[in-house]
Amino acid sequence: MKARRSTTGLPRAEGDATQGRRNPLGATTGRRSRVRSWPAADSRKRTAARQRAEEAELQQGVRYRRAFVVLLGAVIAVSALVVLLGTVGLFTETRSRPLTSAEQSRYQQEEIARRWQAWPATGVFPEEVRYLGLDRAQQYARRVGIAPETECGKGVDASVAGVLQNHGCVTLLRATYIDQTATFVFTVGVAVLKDEESRVSAGEELTQDDRVGVLPVAFPGTVTERFGPDQRQRTSWVGAGPYIVFSTGGYADGRTRAAIPPEEILHSELWPAAKSIGNQIAYFLADPPTVPPCTQGNVC
Repeated sequence: MKARRSTTGLPRAEGDATQGRRNPLGATTGRRSRVRSWPAADSRKRTAARQRAEEAELQQGVRYRRAFVVLLGAVIAVSALVVLLGTVGLFTETRSRPLTSAEQSRYQQEEIARRWQAWPATGVFPEEVRYLGLDRAQQYARRVGIAPETECGKGVDASVAGVLQNHGCVTLLRATYIDQTATFVFTVGVAVLKDEESRVSAGEELTQDDRVGVLPVAFPGTVTERFGPDQRQRTSWVGAGPYIVFSTGGYADGRTRAAIPPEEILHSELWPAAKSIGNQIAYFLADPPTVPPCTQGNVC
């Protein structure tokens, strides 16, 4: 029996039992496969390990999420508390409530201190001012004119000017009046100090000399045109709030102080009238205002 050569060049018997028997992949049935298969148990272990890793990662994500939710909740709670406290504080601060004694006093002081600016000039110096004449008869002085606002040092005598300037005098307002019979002339000056404490300090240093004080203001073409420094018979002042109100008086006919006997001055109606007019204007300026009972008006 002849032997056949195989395609590899090796002789092969014709009656070889393996001839023609090949597996579907083309390899002979008797040849051992080179691919090594993994046991099924190893595959299960890998799957289980992968599942455990995924579960651990999932649990870690859940923990992180819980921590984030707790932190976010704490931030929101703190923010809400801050907003609530701020709202309560703002409401407490701005709600209407009764004024304390200190607040009422401060309200009055501030109201009085701004009157020289808040009021018109005719409010500071009314057109008519009541005064007491002889036998305490009630009479009225009439305003002739209001002088322009001036520096404190320019509307008073030099000795008075130094005191006012040393204590923070802001400005000086002046107006001139005549009595009901047009016999006497009066000039009233309002020195505005920065506050009531300054006014008290300045008053302690002002001289009691009745020859110095506010300088007269004369208005040409009126009965006051002859009223000058030499015509002043006496001067005086009174304190009210942050104001020092000066007053001086003389005769409309131009008589000087030197021309009037001292006893006549002492018994004349002129000086009581001058003081009364100054006191009236001081009273207007420092009259305590009505204080509202609450911080936002009359309703608490």
